[in-house]
Amino acid sequence: MTYHNPVLLQESLDLLNLRPEGTYVDVTFGGGGHSRAILERLGPQGRLIAFDQDPDAAANALDDPRFTLVPHNFEHLRRFLKLHRAPLVDGILADLGVSSHQFDVFDRGFSIRGDGPLDMRMNPRLGQSAAEWLNEVDELTLVRTLAVYGEVDRPKRVAQGILAAHATSPITRTQQLLDVIEPLGTRGEKLFAKVFQALRIAVNDEMGAIEKILPQAINALTLGGRLAIISFHSLEDRLVKQYFRYES
Repeated sequence: MTYHNPVLLQESLDLLNLRPEGTYVDVTFGGGGHSRAILERLGPQGRLIAFDQDPDAAANALDDPRFTLVPHNFEHLRRFLKLHRAPLVDGILADLGVSSHQFDVFDRGFSIRGDGPLDMRMNPRLGQSAAEWLNEVDELTLVRTLAVYGEVDRPKRVAQGILAAHATSPITRTQQLLDVIEPLGTRGEKLFAKVFQALRIAVNDEMGAIEKILPQAINALTLGGRLAIISFHSLEDRLVKQYFRYES
């Protein structure tokens, strides 16, 4: 299974200030790029615990006695660290958002580049798909979702257009949603990406998960431990920076 190369790899390793005998956590395992690099720098007594709720990530599990993969959302960080007898760790890394693998597999429903079921779940075995979410959402909630999570211009017009089309013929595939969105804006793929991002964040409660992990991560660190977070868009970035500033 092919995943992208890990972003900001050297910067992340530098920020973690790795100790060979330390215990570290990669809460967004994905293709395992960051995890492999961390393990390479740990000694025989070192340990790495990784989290990923996406079942596809299990295929990338590392064959190393120092490595443990937890197949759950990182919002359950403290619970599983205690379960694996690592209540305190020396460093935690998070690379927030969606992996390129998830975008590349059109059947997952994340991509605007190919047709597939309108799913968008990080874990397709849990919760509502994006199609099911659209089937129940009211106009006000959709407007807020598009405005806040997608920073969509004229979100009410876009929301009304989506709901009107959905009422006529349920939107169950990504291409259907793209066809509905296309006449609603003037920025083409930029609007597509914003709408898809908004629905994905809502379906997976991504901001809620970040809000849950931040205090857990701080409390799980040993004295002098490091928390390194890579964020992709302004919503994640703002939330993380505000929390860091508050805790500082």
